[in-house]
Amino acid sequence: MSKPLHPLALFRLSVLGPLASRGNLEHGEVKAIVRELASKNYNIPDSRRTHLSAPTIMRWYYDWLRGGIEALAPNVRSDKGHTQLPAEVQNAALQLKKDNPSRSLNTIISMCKLQGIVAKDGLPRASLHRFLRQQQLSKRVIADALTIERRSFVATHANDIWHGDVLHGPVVQTSTGRRKTYLVSLLDDASRLITHSAFCLGETALDIEGVLKQAILKRGLCSKLIIDNGSAYRAVTLQSICALLNIRLVYCQPYEPQGKGKIEKFHSTFRGHFLNEIDLNKISGLDDLNVRLWAWLEQIYHCRPHEGLQGKTPIDRWREDLLHIKPLGFIANKIDDIFYHRHKRLVRKDATVSWGGTFYEVPFTQVGETVELVVDPHTETALKIESIFGDDLGPVTSLDKTTNLNRKRQRPNSPPKSTVKSGINSVELALKKYSQLCGIPRKEEEEE
Repeated sequence: MSKPLHPLALFRLSVLGPLASRGNLEHGEVKAIVRELASKNYNIPDSRRTHLSAPTIMRWYYDWLRGGIEALAPNVRSDKGHTQLPAEVQNAALQLKKDNPSRSLNTIISMCKLQGIVAKDGLPRASLHRFLRQQQLSKRVIADALTIERRSFVATHANDIWHGDVLHGPVVQTSTGRRKTYLVSLLDDASRLITHSAFCLGETALDIEGVLKQAILKRGLCSKLIIDNGSAYRAVTLQSICALLNIRLVYCQPYEPQGKGKIEKFHSTFRGHFLNEIDLNKISGLDDLNVRLWAWLEQIYHCRPHEGLQGKTPIDRWREDLLHIKPLGFIANKIDDIFYHRHKRLVRKDATVSWGGTFYEVPFTQVGETVELVVDPHTETALKIESIFGDDLGPVTSLDKTTNLNRKRQRPNSPPKSTVKSGINSVELALKKYSQLCGIPRKEEEEE
């Protein structure tokens, strides 16, 4: 039984068709045909390239003349099954992978560079992958079995689309004991830049609002914000903030993490390059963890070439669109006010309103009126009251009953004393005149 032909040999013979189908050719004719063949586009098997060089086609032609189509089959490497990596690199890669099996190839390469084992570009990723696969240490990739149609997309400019999501973080020590943390992040679609990210003690809409405010102050306004579909993120406060800032709020479909591919990819990178490398025993608290996070983002993640950006770094790609970034403008002066929460309250007869179990005094002129109590949700502080139309009605203060004991009360204005006397004289005069007409003696006359 004859040996089956290699598919690549058939492809190479198809390229050589104009040469192989003709008889004896002069050397000049061969070169002219080869130049013409090199100017065409080809669908090369197992390759993204579409062009072939003239020397390559010339080599195939002479191989075919010497050995026929079998000579066009690719040669099997003599070192197949063996690696060309130095022993020092092999040992380091094996140790790094065994110490932390979840480490990615990029992380292992970066750590080898930091240790001085390899040069800056001295460890090809493919070579490392083949070596770890031979050692049965490479991770198995599970194919996506979902049949929902998905399309890759990218925003035209930076700040057109931001993605928001939450990643479960480590447990840290706080003033109230050990608490679980959550990483709240906002990622720019066009540049993959993290506009802001912070570890929080919750994953509520308030946490998203805090990160969103910092992102806007640092990177300007976005046009669209895509976040999870959880009930916590459908808070009226978050929707109101986005409406005031003219940000379109979009919710992802539930149970479809593939729709958040870009930020999920960031989470994967974050786990491998940050969470897997920090020593939690050296973390003193939430602030310490956030400082390390921000240093890693600005000095490593934002400055590292990104495969999805054709080798550009996220910060360089974001800076390319500075002319398209929407500045805060006059909004900057009232950015705090936009992120305050407002609660509708009826002013009681003693000129107080309540919020969070605490009573606050308001101007006495608002008694009986329905007002909006303005609070800072992050500091849990009541600040002022507004009318239902947004007019400022004055500040609020905590109720102090002890101070109110000696506080002078406001009363309606009393009529002037002259007016009172005039009124009494008129009555007496009327009574006297009435008595005279009726012939009834008055008390003063009887005494006389």
